[in-house]
Formats: sequence, C-alpha cells, structure tokens
Amino acid sequence: MTLIAIEEHWMLPELTSALRAVPRPDESLAFNEHGDTLQRLEDLGAGRIAAMDAQGIDLAVLALTPPGTHSLPPERAVDLSRLANDTATEAVRAHPARFRSLSSLPMSSPRHVAAELERAAAQGHVGTMVYGRSGDLLLDDPVYDDFFATAAALGQPVFIHPQIPSDPLRDATYRGFDPLTDLGLATFGWGWHLEAATAALRLILRGTFDRHPELRIVLGHWGELLLFWLDRADSLARLAGLQRTVSDYIRANVFITTSGMFNPALLHHALTVTTTDRLIFSTDYPFQRPSREDIDTFFEHLATDSDRHKVRSANAAALFGIDPMRS
Repeated sequence: MTLIAIEEHWMLPELTSALRAVPRPDESLAFNEHGDTLQRLEDLGAGRIAAMDAQGIDLAVLALTPPGTHSLPPERAVDLSRLANDTATEAVRAHPARFRSLSSLPMSSPRHVAAELERAAAQGHVGTMVYGRSGDLLLDDPVYDDFFATAAALGQPVFIHPQIPSDPLRDATYRGFDPLTDLGLATFGWGWHLEAATAALRLILRGTFDRHPELRIVLGHWGELLLFWLDRADSLARLAGLQRTVSDYIRANVFITTSGMFNPALLHHALTVTTTDRLIFSTDYPFQRPSREDIDTFFEHLATDSDRHKVRSANAAALFGIDPMRS
C-alpha cells in the first residue's frame, strides 16, 4: 500500500537568519539546531528521499518548520513567505513523485494572506500551515476571515501547527525551572499542544465553520489534546450560541494526524471520537524519526485493510487532492 506522510518539516536558510535577527528570537529555534536536525531540515533532495525510503514513505507533504514567518515584521513576512513557497514549489517540481507541499503565509500582514494563499495554490501547493497567533492577533480574529473564506473556496486544508506560548503566558505558567525545562514545558512537553488545541477550539466557537462549512483544518499530535477533552468542551457550544456541539465540528471539519506518535492507545481513543476517514499519517520529520518497523507495527493496530489504506494514503490523497498514481 502507498504511504503518504503530511507533516514533514523543512527550513529555509534565509528564514532562519531572519528569525535569529529579530530582537527576541523564538526560543524553539533551538530544536532546529540539535544534532543533524538543521541539515535534515534544509535538505529537499537526496538525503530526505533516502530517509523516506528507509521508512517506506512514498510521498511526503513538506511543511515549513516552526515558527514559520509568523513572528516577523509584516514586510519581511511577505517576502520570506513568497520565497519559501517558491522554494518548496521547485522542490516538488524536481521530485514530483516524492513531494507535495503546504504553503507558508505572512500572517503578520493580514491583508496579504489570502492573496499569497491564492498564489501558492496556483503554484501547486496542496494546503497551508499556520499557527494560532501572530503577534497579538489570534487566528480567529475577524481580520483573517477572508483567509478562511479563500481557503474554503480553493479547497486548501489549513494545518494548525503548535507554537510557543506568548511571553506573558510563559511568565505566568511555564517558568520557574531551569531554562531547558522551562522551554520543554512550554513546547513539546505541554504548551505547544494547548496552543494549537485552543486555536482550533476558538475557531469553532467563533462560528468559523458555520460561515465556511467547506473549510477543513488539520491538527497534529492526535488532535493536540482536544480529542481527550470533548466531554467538557462540548458544553461551550451552547454558551457560544452554536447549533452543533464541538464534537460535531471535529467530526465534520477536522482531520487528525499521528505526528510520529504511534501509541495504540491514542489510536483507540481517537476512534471513539472520530472515524478512520479523518485520520492521516505523519512522522513529524525530522524531529521524530520512526523506523519502518515502528510504522508497520502501528498499522497492525488498525482493524482492516480498508482502514489501513485510508490512514496510509487514501484520506490524505482525497483531502489534499493528491493522485499518487500520477506523481
């Protein structure tokens, strides 16, 4: 069976330089520099394809690694989003049988976002990756509604990726240990995932999917904790004046990825909330590097060949408009 992985990260060297040059660089950049990670992130050719072959991955959907261009000043974000999208387009053209890509958008310049999404979609990007906040602007701010309308109209899924919490929130909640533990608590250990889950939940409560019922979003890491708290989150729908529960929106408008987390308990819980039609495979490369054996073992926990086919490739192909047979 074909295997498609959709959350496979890369990095633009010019973006790394720009992010390091801002007055307060995003501390999560440190994760890009661990071991050979940066080398792997910048490789859009033979080395990455060799890693895919070792894992049994046929096609990877490339996505710029955090923090993207969101923390840059507007003009710089526009320029580097365009450069990132052009660079990813060239990688896909060079290896059409192995790569597709998610676009990067200049969220710190809201008036340019929809236009860049349209430009990227015309280049062949199959969706986009954003974060829950750009400066003081939250993703559900009305200023982004044109972006969501455009994404829905173009059939471009929106992947909401985790990001480091704001400085005030970090000061209030995520500090008090040694610097490395502080950073881990605010990122991969906890804070990242609450940030993404909250962004998705706010979009639901804002009525985004009522205005744009064709919009599809993607959450990594088994739904960023949100799937595990729906018994409580469902109660918010009535308070927000929604006609449907949060769970209903999750089942209708949200796709969930594995992000290299292959604990079968996570799979089993996800299937109490949603269906195999909404599950998509990803490894979170190069931050997670599961072996082919790890991947094969995970798929054994799906009940049928039909379910395995859906999660391995069919769901991603349908959502992102990928035809692996014509790559």
